[in-house]
Amino acid sequence: MKGSTHRRCYCRDPKTGKPLGKKCPRLAGRKHGSYSVRQELPPRADGTRRSFSRAGYESLKAAQADLDHIRALLGLADADDSENLDQIAELLEKVADEKAALPDIESTRRRLSHGLDLTNRLTVGEWLDIWLAGKKGRQSAISRDESNIRVHLQPRIGHLRLDRIRVTHLSEMFEAIAEANVEIAEGNAARRKASEDLAQIPWKGREPRARRKAMKAAIAEMDPYRRIVGPATRQRVRSTLRAALNAAIAQQLITFNPAAHVELDAGRRPKALVWTEERILHWKRTGEKPSPVMVWTPEHTGLFLDHVAEDRLYALFHLVAFRGLRRGEACGQRWTDTHLDAGLLTVAKQLVVNGWEVYEDDPKTDAGARTIALDSDTAQALKRHRAQQDKDREKWGSAWVETGRVFTRENGELLHPANVTRRFIELYEAAGLPPIRLHDLRHGAATLAHAAGAGLKDIQEMLGHSSITITSDTYTSLLPEADLAIAEAAARLVPRARVTSWHTGPEVDPQSEEVESTVPDGADPLGDPQATGRRPPTQSAPNEEFEDG
Repeated sequence: MKGSTHRRCYCRDPKTGKPLGKKCPRLAGRKHGSYSVRQELPPRADGTRRSFSRAGYESLKAAQADLDHIRALLGLADADDSENLDQIAELLEKVADEKAALPDIESTRRRLSHGLDLTNRLTVGEWLDIWLAGKKGRQSAISRDESNIRVHLQPRIGHLRLDRIRVTHLSEMFEAIAEANVEIAEGNAARRKASEDLAQIPWKGREPRARRKAMKAAIAEMDPYRRIVGPATRQRVRSTLRAALNAAIAQQLITFNPAAHVELDAGRRPKALVWTEERILHWKRTGEKPSPVMVWTPEHTGLFLDHVAEDRLYALFHLVAFRGLRRGEACGQRWTDTHLDAGLLTVAKQLVVNGWEVYEDDPKTDAGARTIALDSDTAQALKRHRAQQDKDREKWGSAWVETGRVFTRENGELLHPANVTRRFIELYEAAGLPPIRLHDLRHGAATLAHAAGAGLKDIQEMLGHSSITITSDTYTSLLPEADLAIAEAAARLVPRARVTSWHTGPEVDPQSEEVESTVPDGADPLGDPQATGRRPPTQSAPNEEFEDG
C-alpha cells in the first residue's frame, strides 16, 4: 500500500484566491510551509478506498516517523488477515478524524492478540485482563491478583476508561467496600441469630415442628455467611491495581497512577495472644476469640500432643509445634532433605493450594529456603514415623505411590494441606482445647523458642521470615510465665531501703518495726533515705496506694 510525505503551504494566489499548493515560490525556503503524510489503507468491505492523512509537521523527520509508525501498525496483521487489517484501518481512520495521537504499537498488538476492539478506548477491566495474562512470577501471587481483580476491581471499576481513572474513583470504590462490610456484618449477625433461635425450638410436637420448618425456610432465604473485606485485604487489592497501573505507565498508556495516592487504613498484623484462663473463660461465655491469632500455652500444646500421639500425622503436628514449619512446607517436606541422624532439616519445597488444586512450589520467600536444627524428641518422632511409613509401603505393595514425601496419605499420595487442617481441628476439638489455627502452632513454636531464650534473629531464621520486623510484630507473644519472670527480674534491679508489706527487705526485729540501723554516728538518717531502713515520715504508709501525678 502506497504512502508518502510531502511539503506544502496554505498560501493563495492574490488574484484568484486559489491555494498555491506545491507551486508556492516560498517553498524553496526551509522554514516555509509544513510537512504532511498520506498512507493508503486497506479498502472497505464494499471495495471503496480509504487513507490516513495528517498535516502540520514541522520537519520531514517528524512526518517520516509517523508514516513509519502507521506502516508498523498495518504490519501487525498478516496480509491475508482481513479481519485484523480492517480493525487497524478503522482505528487509523478514527485517529485521523479525531486528530488524536497514534496508538502504541505494542499495546495494539496485545489488544489484537486478545481479540479486543481496537476502535474503543481501553478500559480498566480490559487492561487488567491483558496485564494478568502476561504476568510472571509465583502461581500463588498470580492467583491472589486474579482473585482481587475478579472479586473487587472488575465489578467496581472495570468499566472505566483506563486513561480517565482518578483517585476519586478508587476512594469511592473502597468506601463502597466499607459500606458492603456493614451489610455483610448485619447479614451474618441476622443469620447467626436465626440459627440460634432454631436451635432453641424443641424437636417434638406439631407446633414446634411447624415453627422449625418456617424458621429453616426463613434462613434459606437469607444471604449466606460472607467474609468481611478487612484492612489487609483492601491493601492487597490496592497493591494489585497499583502494579497493573505501573505496567500501563511503562507501556505509555497512562502517565499517572492513582492507586499510589489513595489513602487506606493500615493493614496491621494482628498480635498473637496466649490462651490464658481468663481468655478461655471469656471465649466459653461469648464464643469470641480475643485475637485472630491465638497461641496455646505449653500445657495446652502438651495436652494436644499427648492426645494425638497415636494419630498417623502426629509427627507432622509435633514438627510444626516445635520447629515452626508452615503447613505447606511440612506437607511438601522430602526425605532427601531430612537428615535425622545429623538432627537437621532443610526446607526446600512446599505444597501450595490454588482453589482445590495442589502444586509444588519453592518456599514462600528466599529466606524460607532454610536449614533448621531438630531437637532429639522431634527427630525421634520422625524416625518412628518413617518406620511406620515403611510398613505402609510394604502393606500397599505395587499400589503404593512413591512421592518421596515425609508426610503422605496411607497409600503414599500427597497430603492435601486443607485436609491436614481439617484433621487438626477435629483432634483439638476432641481434646477439649480452645481453638487455634494450624498456622498458630507455628506462632506457638516462636513463642516457645523466645521463652527458652532464643533471640529475634534466631527465631527469624527458624521461621524463614524475610524481615525481622515480621518476627517482632507478630510471632513473639511472650508466655505469661516468661512475662512474670521478666517483671520480677526488672523489679529486683531497683534498690529499695524501706520496708513494705509487699517488698522483701532487711530482716526486721519481731518486737519492733525498725530495721537495725547501719547509719554512721552523727549522720542524719532522714537526710539520706538509703542510709536507713526506717520509713521517713513524709512518705506514704505501706498500705496506701500511690496516685499518678
